Amino acid sequence: MTAGRVHSLNVSGGGVPKRPVPEAEVTGNGLRGDVQGDRRYHGGPDRAVSLFSLDVIERLRAEGHPVSPGSAGENVTVAGLDWALVVPGARLEFEGGVVLEVASYCVPCGKIRASFAGGKIHRISQEDHPGESRVYARVIVEGVLREGEAVRARRGG
Repeated sequence: MTAGRVHSLNVSGGGVPKRPVPEAEVTGNGLRGDVQGDRRYHGGPDRAVSLFSLDVIERLRAEGHPVSPGSAGENVTVAGLDWALVVPGARLEFEGGVVLEVASYCVPCGKIRASFAGGKIHRISQEDHPGESRVYARVIVEGVLREGEAVRARRGG
């Protein structure tokens, strides 16, 4: 098990970037107030919430990428978790009671091109850079997420 905290919660009326909010209600369909630009590839029960690591974002910024929390389309940015352990089947248990289960890795979309130097979106492809991808999660327990709250990751299986 590994522990961290919620750094940023992000929603959008459609597309990216997603803007920060101090708290968000999480339902089986994702964060209330968040709309995905293309429901063929985003959203739905197995892609209800997109998560990313602040630690990965900071490494990307050190490489010269202008990525920031929410700019790559994630709803929840977490800090302090060993991101390589956040894999399909892992459960994220939040201090306020919300529980998410990682369903899959997110395939980078061309709409996030502005967050990467030279538009190199594949910098966060699980296939090309294992352990540095965003992930999609399904909602196991609904509730309210708050910026700053603790989160624990438990490996699935």
